[in-house]
Amino acid sequence: MDILLLLYAIPLFCLFILILKKIDSKQDKECYILDYQCHKPTDDRKLDTKFSGEVILRNKQLGLPEYKFLLKAIVSSGIGEQTYAPRIMFSGREADPTLEDGISEMDEFFNDSIAELLERSGVKAQEIDILVVNVSMLASTPSLSARIINRYKLREDVKVFNLTGMGCSASLISIDIVRNIFKTYKNKFALVVTSESLSPNWYSGNDRSMILANCLFRSGGCAMLLTNKRELKHRAMFRLKCLVRTHHGSRDESYQCCIQREDEQGKPGFHLGKTLPKSATRAFIDNLKEIAPKILPIRELLRFALVLLLKKILRRGSTKGAPSPRAVINFRSGVDHFCIHTGGKAVIDGIGTNLELSEYDLEPSRMTLHRFGNTSASSLWYVLGYMEAKKRLRKGDRIFMISFGAGFKCNSCLWEVVRDLGDANVWKDCIDNYPPESLANPFTEKYGWIHGEDPDTFVVPESIEF
Repeated sequence: MDILLLLYAIPLFCLFILILKKIDSKQDKECYILDYQCHKPTDDRKLDTKFSGEVILRNKQLGLPEYKFLLKAIVSSGIGEQTYAPRIMFSGREADPTLEDGISEMDEFFNDSIAELLERSGVKAQEIDILVVNVSMLASTPSLSARIINRYKLREDVKVFNLTGMGCSASLISIDIVRNIFKTYKNKFALVVTSESLSPNWYSGNDRSMILANCLFRSGGCAMLLTNKRELKHRAMFRLKCLVRTHHGSRDESYQCCIQREDEQGKPGFHLGKTLPKSATRAFIDNLKEIAPKILPIRELLRFALVLLLKKILRRGSTKGAPSPRAVINFRSGVDHFCIHTGGKAVIDGIGTNLELSEYDLEPSRMTLHRFGNTSASSLWYVLGYMEAKKRLRKGDRIFMISFGAGFKCNSCLWEVVRDLGDANVWKDCIDNYPPESLANPFTEKYGWIHGEDPDTFVVPESIEF
């Protein structure tokens, strides 16, 4: 009898050990953010209304129609007067950039943010096991990742990934790379560096689809320190719950709506096509279809399915044109905070409308757009910083990040807040001033007279009274 019990017990014991090992190994595959540091350029790089007007007037390719178009674009952009531009703008050389201009712009960010991040976290540069750098529109040799390795003397066996051309959604792609490496390698530190080099990418022509990018993009960047070390999980700020990437590059319309090219005069720039909103919406919907079941409670998914079913039944039985209930999934049932890419006021408004978000939900993205502009792939982390500076983030909260990028791509992920957070970070000198009473910028007040000018008699004034 004892032998029989032993024969039964041994397989059960082995099964128990296997289950424990499975649970134990899963803990080593978690992806935590230990800390992050957004870049705040120096005040001599601030781009106010007066200087913006001077930069526009330097482009002799523009006429009255382009001035009116730019004025309308910047007034409706949601961008304020505290954003930052590369130094090349202030020396008047934006139309004739050099390779050194782009590299020095990145060095200023690398030397500031990475150094501060490592010092604050207590992690030495030689402890970094993985380095992922994404700067979409600057490729140098040696690579930008090599410059970081040289500057901070990282180890010879560091695993390095240098991404270009990924657009505004690149930071979540970098996070995904780290997440997958963490599934294979235990007890690692990863440094993710995300930014955009604007110096070599100013458009000096008059194609409206390309000068629009000049209005929207601003200087910025962010460095993030990630780990899968279980002993550090209590020090961590966020834990990655899931991440979904959607790529519509196989659709010609989506591929061509947001693309770097030359205009008819051979001037390089970044084209934003009229099909961009449609392509972004399509990618966004497909991304939501995949991530919703991963982040929302079962009760909300069942409710949504029932509403869809009811809508189909009513549509079949009703007369043509009769209204039917709108099927909208409630993302707030599984999400506490929404971290939306600051691609522009229209992007934030569109996501807010489609997800039926409140102004409270949209405030971090609106304020980030106003204060820092669209800093490309790093913009999400300025939005996250706003939430933290406002002391919104509490242990257990869930943050939904949404980003878009050329290709066309929509990437999203869900973070869980590991502990109560409240550092003012990059917002520390201005968080008390946000939200302001009005987000209106003074461009209309300064340049509104342009709308009353006659195209036949208009002459660019030699001087403007500001």
